[in-house]
Amino acid sequence: MAALFGARVRRLRTGAGLTQAELGERTHVVSTRITQIERASGARPTLELARALDAVLGADNLLVELWPYVYREAFPDWSRAFIAHSERAVSIREYAAHVVPGLLQTKEYARAVLSVGLTLNGDEQLEERLAVRMARQERLGSSDRPALWVVLDEAVLRRPIGGHDVMRAQLELLLRVAAQHHIAVQVLPFDQGEHDAMGGSLTVLTLPDGSEVAYTEGAHYGQLIEDPAEVRRFTVTYDRLRANALPPLMSLDMIRSVMEGYNRGANVPSRSERRRVAQEQLQQSGGRQLRGGGRRVPGGRRPRP
Repeated sequence: MAALFGARVRRLRTGAGLTQAELGERTHVVSTRITQIERASGARPTLELARALDAVLGADNLLVELWPYVYREAFPDWSRAFIAHSERAVSIREYAAHVVPGLLQTKEYARAVLSVGLTLNGDEQLEERLAVRMARQERLGSSDRPALWVVLDEAVLRRPIGGHDVMRAQLELLLRVAAQHHIAVQVLPFDQGEHDAMGGSLTVLTLPDGSEVAYTEGAHYGQLIEDPAEVRRFTVTYDRLRANALPPLMSLDMIRSVMEGYNRGANVPSRSERRRVAQEQLQQSGGRQLRGGGRRVPGGRRPRP
């Protein structure tokens, strides 16, 4: 993909009648950087540079659309293989233990999720990761979209990632997408207790030829499973999770109920805000305080026994 990206840049540059030095000057990089891109050598282009090249060369967003595929080439082999399988899958079954799956995340929820982690190296990398994640969602609206079945652990609903407003918008999106015939959403409630996938998230992909692969993921690791016997084990695990989860309609009721809780929570002042208001009210009352049972004592005098 880096070679394809470089070839496109070279063709567009020569078509525009620009030298490498002229293109570098207009995109604010040295000419050797343009040489590296066209030869697919050196560091991959950043998203910011891809946007600049696209604008200067009048590529009509072509380079920006190619960029996520170049970016993925830096991923480990197993990660690239999983993404490639996901883009071909006719069916995706996913259990999410901690966060809403990337395919169903709002942009602000995704930004909050991607903002944490030991491997993040600044705002530019955050924007790159966000662009890649949002690009993956486009397939759900395409003609070859897969069937998607998602089981969410109740913890996914209860953890207010990004704050109440972001979480409320995320739950609203889940309710909307679950109304589509090719997407099903279930919730695995806490009261179901322990289960086989407690260590992390699980995805089972069905490919066009009917074969299946599985993918497990924790906070700092991922594993692609392609051995048919191993995949069958994970398929059984997923089927048990789906059987123990609430039915789809009850799941949507729970999502709606949790969302309403975030609506109420958005109107509850923070602890520091409550303390500030209490101090202001105390000052306005002239320092008078409430004594036993909450009765106000005029002038601060105690009642006679």
